[in-house]
Formats: sequence, C-alpha cells, structure tokens
Amino acid sequence: MISNKDIICVSNTTWYGEYTKSTVQLMSRLAQRNRVVFVEYPYTLKDLIFAILRKKEAPVKRMLGIRRRLITIKSDVDTSVYNLVMPPVLPVYWIKKQKIFDLALKFNSWIYKITLKKLIKKLEFNEPIIVNAYNPFYGTPLINQLNQSSNIYYCYDGYDTGFYGDKVYDVDHKYTELADAVITTSDYLKEDKLQFNKKSYVVKNGVDYEVFASNVKTDVNKSGDKKVGYIGSLDHRFDIDIVEHAIRQLPEFEFHFTGNLRNLEIKNRLEKYNNVQFFSAIGPNDVPALLASYDVGIIPYTITEYNKNIYPLKINEYLAVGVPVVMTAFADLKDFEGMVSVPNDKESFVEALKKETNLDTPVLIKERCEFAKKNSWDKRTEEFGKILFDSL
Repeated sequence: MISNKDIICVSNTTWYGEYTKSTVQLMSRLAQRNRVVFVEYPYTLKDLIFAILRKKEAPVKRMLGIRRRLITIKSDVDTSVYNLVMPPVLPVYWIKKQKIFDLALKFNSWIYKITLKKLIKKLEFNEPIIVNAYNPFYGTPLINQLNQSSNIYYCYDGYDTGFYGDKVYDVDHKYTELADAVITTSDYLKEDKLQFNKKSYVVKNGVDYEVFASNVKTDVNKSGDKKVGYIGSLDHRFDIDIVEHAIRQLPEFEFHFTGNLRNLEIKNRLEKYNNVQFFSAIGPNDVPALLASYDVGIIPYTITEYNKNIYPLKINEYLAVGVPVVMTAFADLKDFEGMVSVPNDKESFVEALKKETNLDTPVLIKERCEFAKKNSWDKRTEEFGKILFDSL
C-alpha cells in the first residue's frame, strides 16, 4: 500500500453522519501509513445562519475560528486523521448568471487556497496528493496552487442537476480532463469518465467486513412471518410503485424502512398499510445488528439514467451479515450475478422476495458472507492507494 505520503482530501461530505461514507472509509485506512487531512463539506454563510438559528447542525465555532478549525480525530479503525473545517463560503449553486457564478466561485476558491496553504505550511506537508472527493467545483481552481504532486478526482456518483444546475456537467468535465487520475465507484461511471480522461479507474464500494461479520445471522427464520428491510435515504431514487405492489401482495410480510425521509411521498403512500413501519436514521455502528434482523434486504431504486451510476454501499453490507438481497435492475452490477436477485418487473419482484426467504439456508448465509469478505474496505483501500501511487 502507498506509504509515507501527505494526502489532502477535499470532500463534499462531513466526516461524521448517519450513514457510511466511502471517502471516510478509504481515508481512515490510508491514514495507517500516511498523513491524511480530511477537509469537511464546504459550509456556506447560509449554513452558518441556519445553524445559529438552530435550524440545522453545523460546527459554527470552528467555521468562525472561535475553536480550532484543524483538529485531530480518531477513526473507527483506530487511525488518526486531521479534520479541517473551512471558513464559511458563499452559497453559489443557485446562481444562474454565469459571470456572477464564476466570480462567487473564484472568491470561494480563494478561501480554500489560502486556508490550505496555511495548513500545508503548519503541518510541513511535502508535495501533498490532493484527492478531490465529489467536489469538482474546487478541483480545477486548486490545480498547481498547492505544490501538489498529483490531483486525483474521486467521483462516486452522478450529479443531480436539480441541486447544482446544468453547469455542474461543464465543471465536472473540465476537472476530469485536468486530473492526473480519476477514480470512480462503478463501471458505468468509469466509462463516462474515459471520454475525458484515459487515466480513469474503478474502485468499487466495500464493507467493513469484520464489524458486519460479527453480527452475521446464525440461522434461518422458518416461520411464515418474514421481515423485509430497507436502510438508507428514502429519496427520489426509491421506486415506490414496485415496493407498494409487494406490500399489497405480501400482507404476511413486515416491511421496515429505516433512514432519512427525503421524499415525503414514500411515507404518505406506504404508511397506510398495516405491514409497514418507518424508522429514523441510525448511526453506522448500529447498522450491522439491524441488517441481521432482516429476512431479506431490498434495494428498490428506479431504473433511470442517473441511477445507472450507482454501486450501492448497502449491497455488500446486507451480504456481510448473510442476508439475501432483492434489487431492481437499476444498474449493471455483474459482480453480483448469481448472488442477488434482480427481478424485471413488479410480479417477479414479489416472487423473488418469496423465493429468497423461503429457500434460504445456513449454507447460503455462509456463501454470502464469504462473497462480501472479498469486497472489504481494506482490499478497496489497497486498490485506491495503488492508483494514488501510480499517479505520482
């Protein structure tokens, strides 16, 4: 694995949160042999105001410099990572006029550049590797500004134009062309990036295998009362129609949905059924035990151009605790052929749920666990680190 390097990850998420993040998993493990800085989500002045008004959570004192912006934190794999909160930047994604947007983004990029230069000097970093994690707006402006040895674009999803606007495609394509390497999480994303950069690779999502395996199912539920589980964001990707059909056709099955409710229509349509329950999001440490309580896990995403980009984190997590998986054919996930059920329509989705729960065995549980073990975050980090090393 790559070692004795200085790595700065310019992220588009926070370190902590209610769901597993691939960037956090990778950086935690890279920190075993390297010095790693994780730059938190770019909080804006709007975030600052909302946090002061207690309408959202944000590290106000660190944003304002009242408390140290740079701290050291311990990861779940017992490594030390530097964690940096930037000063608040301007909210820019809503700006439609290109000249005004460019000017505002230039100001934000200046804040990033100045703050990171101070950090590099303070920590005595030597030619750091810059890993831009799904944050291309701050990719191109920082090239050749930080005496970096390489610029790596880690793109783990497609972009929602509803939030960023159409301009995100131009920004993404430009940074993709300029990056020394592009790392994606799915074959579909890799093929897209290869149009702009021949040094595009894929490192698929993994699972914290040791944690999940400690909660593996020990037996199969032989009763007629089966539990169908879903964990994750309940958002625009969720196929309400196919799930509602299954709920109607399988009144003897319990359907449990756990996660942030971002699309109210999901709950409005499904909560009226007696065999449906909704639960709030839980912390990552509580996920393995919850998944092990399911008789089958579902990933019911709609089949759209946007969802073709997805390599879902939860697929390996379900398998790591031995739970069978039924998912829609939203993406071409050949790696899981023969290991999960991918029905084509509503009726076959129902039949797949029946089959996976009725025909499950301890032998199949073991096979799923062994399969997931090959997709551990440790193995994924080795792949990721090799690309970083080769890009130098």
